[in-house]
Amino acid sequence: MSEGVVLEGRALVKRFGPATALAGVGLRVQRGESVAIMGPSGSGKSTLLHCLAGIMKPDEGEVTLLGQRVDTMRERERSALRRTKFGFVFQFGQLLPELPAVENVALPLMLGGVPRGVAVNQAMAWFGPLGLAGMESRRPGELSGGQAQRVAIARALVTGPAVVFADEPTGALDQATGQATMDLLVEATRGNGASLVLVTHDREVARWCDGVVEVRDGLIVSGTAAGVPR
Repeated sequence: MSEGVVLEGRALVKRFGPATALAGVGLRVQRGESVAIMGPSGSGKSTLLHCLAGIMKPDEGEVTLLGQRVDTMRERERSALRRTKFGFVFQFGQLLPELPAVENVALPLMLGGVPRGVAVNQAMAWFGPLGLAGMESRRPGELSGGQAQRVAIARALVTGPAVVFADEPTGALDQATGQATMDLLVEATRGNGASLVLVTHDREVARWCDGVVEVRDGLIVSGTAAGVPR
């Protein structure tokens, strides 16, 4: 692993039956770098994110986080990794509707064994900086789309992850709210020393990131990120 590289995928291949979703993809993400993965539907961009995040195993190739192999871990180990070293922001937030916002943020900590009171106190600290003060007790149904995504960003960052993965994080938002969300996501991630890997089909969203790679037919066809050929 090169110095400064946090996350790396090498020669990644993933097949679904006769279809090849990834055909030998390589990508390196530097510490604190934000990288957008772009491509049309079916290009393999989400599959690449899922392999890098340990959600699915590649059929061939390697994924390493801080020099440690992710793809060879058992499912329990990868699940623990996703709770502690990775954070996630999805298109629709995926907040639990029955929990207030503060407990949604605290949930990764509690799942990792942190006592509820301690986890909630740590979660509370994120609401002011993310413009959510006073919304700690609101349930997801009582939040706007932008507010819900800010809660999701807090949940992604509360464990102090090495990498945050975002899959179409502005896809369900209007343009103005989407831009504000991207500004917050990039700055909050960078401010907490984490790297950001983002999947999007929107070039305006991708422009918020330090680098962009384009995926087509399971291959990276162009890129301006540090970990791909220029």
